[in-house]
Amino acid sequence: QVHIVESGGDLVQAGGSLRLSCKAWGTTYRITGYGWYRQNPGKERELVAARTRAGDLNYADSAKGRFTVSLDNAQNTVYLQMNNLEPEDTAVYYCDVQYGMGFYAEDYWGQGIQVTVSS
Repeated sequence: QVHIVESGGDLVQAGGSLRLSCKAWGTTYRITGYGWYRQNPGKERELVAARTRAGDLNYADSAKGRFTVSLDNAQNTVYLQMNNLEPEDTAVYYCDVQYGMGFYAEDYWGQGIQVTVSS
């Protein structure tokens, strides 16, 4: 299994930038990918960006052109660089660590960090 710690959430003005970090430790060799999700009260958790360890990328339409997900494999740390932030980006952001494959695949979630964008 893995343990996760997230950091980087903050209050910023519209147009600003933030970088979120998610570090995993434990049995990290079984990690297959990482994802960033966000959620607001009363709404479903939605994918923001994801990256497999092999390098495949997936971005929500709202994130394309503004957000970049990157991975430091040696540190088992995934980053989400968020530029040109908008008030609509305000949410609790969660790191998802995809672990194992096939029947043994499972997800580990971070505790969530608050990102607030003021207009």
